[in-house]
Amino acid sequence: MASKNKTQVTNESVEDFIHAFVDRESRREDSFRLIERMRTWSGHEARMWGPSIIGFGSYHYTYASGREGDAPLLGFSPRKAEFSLYVTDPGSTDEKLLEQLGTFRMGKACIYFKRLSDLDLKVLEKICKATIRSVQKRYGKS
Repeated sequence: MASKNKTQVTNESVEDFIHAFVDRESRREDSFRLIERMRTWSGHEARMWGPSIIGFGSYHYTYASGREGDAPLLGFSPRKAEFSLYVTDPGSTDEKLLEQLGTFRMGKACIYFKRLSDLDLKVLEKICKATIRSVQKRYGKS
């Protein structure tokens, strides 16, 4: 039996989410700046995915296991301790770009950072666009 994905697009307001759940003004400002950038880079408006992810665009995936669902092309979450960027796709980001990005830590499919000023935004743009190209090549355009 297939389980339902927890992270699905909602009709909740992105702006309301930021004002209600991001407690520091500097983090709210970084969130709104990142929204503007990701909107421009992706060509998609920001939408809430689940209770805490701000996503841009979407794609449909199907794994070899048969599990399938929808996910944002790009996304981020302004978590309490640090931002989580959902912008990497295996094979889409080369090591040289990551070396130039700035101060962050890498998870399996996320980039974590404290402040937007810790990152080189021109490099982040290249990473975001590489992610979009890679996802669309693998799963098609939606």
